[in-house]
Amino acid sequence: MAALAWLLRRFHFDAFLAILAGADLRYVALVPLAIAGEQLVRGWKWRQILYPLRPVATLPLFGAIMAGYLLGLLIPFGFAALARSWLVARREGVPMSAVLATVALDRLTDGVIFALLVPVALLLVAFPDPTGGIRAGLVWGAAGSLVLFALLLLSLLACKRGALHPEGWLVRLIARLPTRMAEPVQRVAASFATGVCWPREPGRSLGIVLASVAIKLIAASHLMWAGLAVGAELLPAQYLFIMVFLGFLVILGHFARITGSFIIGGIFALGLFGVSEERALAMVLLVQGASLLSVASIGALALWQQGVALSELRAGGAADARAV
Repeated sequence: MAALAWLLRRFHFDAFLAILAGADLRYVALVPLAIAGEQLVRGWKWRQILYPLRPVATLPLFGAIMAGYLLGLLIPFGFAALARSWLVARREGVPMSAVLATVALDRLTDGVIFALLVPVALLLVAFPDPTGGIRAGLVWGAAGSLVLFALLLLSLLACKRGALHPEGWLVRLIARLPTRMAEPVQRVAASFATGVCWPREPGRSLGIVLASVAIKLIAASHLMWAGLAVGAELLPAQYLFIMVFLGFLVILGHFARITGSFIIGGIFALGLFGVSEERALAMVLLVQGASLLSVASIGALALWQQGVALSELRAGGAADARAV
């Protein structure tokens, strides 16, 4: 609240209401379409990652992703990934832990592309940074993220070899557990390892990378459409910079449990490029509202189509989560 009050210290409520009243509804309508389009591309990308495990159509995966986001709003702390994994596993009849491994690969490839876009954004965009703190923070954040994602990918490969080889280190480690515990843990570890796979076809591999780039570019367009709706026009590269800036800030806000990090960061980042507090707040609220609307409507429809009751999801997801 203190950070938001400081950012809005020159805020004029009447001007804010006038901006909202004069918003171009054509561009407002494009915001939820862009948000849904981003997740549709993610569904197609997830299809390519899942293909060695099980060919699944894009639309069911898109629905599972949106349903996962919806349930993640109700139950935080990473439940969205568990929920969408459980929905696909339930529908396709494959182990949830194997599907969860493909979600991990989806997120890690996104993270690598995101980190690589940071230097591109910094090279293309000039912004006021007298102390150099913002630029240095983004550079170190990108470098640290690349190292972290590389270590996580290596860890997944090590777990795959350790769980599937009869003499693997993970198999030997699990064998030390009591028999009653070792057997189910071994089954979960082996099924998770089968999900750590990459398509052999070069076209699918290239498609995963290009889809990750497209996802980030579409994400950068959310504020662009909201800006056009309220009369704020920035350069495309500036929206790319805002996207990577907000990406780091939202992650930090999530771990620090800071409510409203997207709103606070969005107002600050837009202010770097001369957008007034009133227009900046209108833009971030439009994106936030469109995101909630898209997730609630599409996610609820996906759950309804699959005939999933919330009580069943909680029971099944919690049981599989404990196993994982």
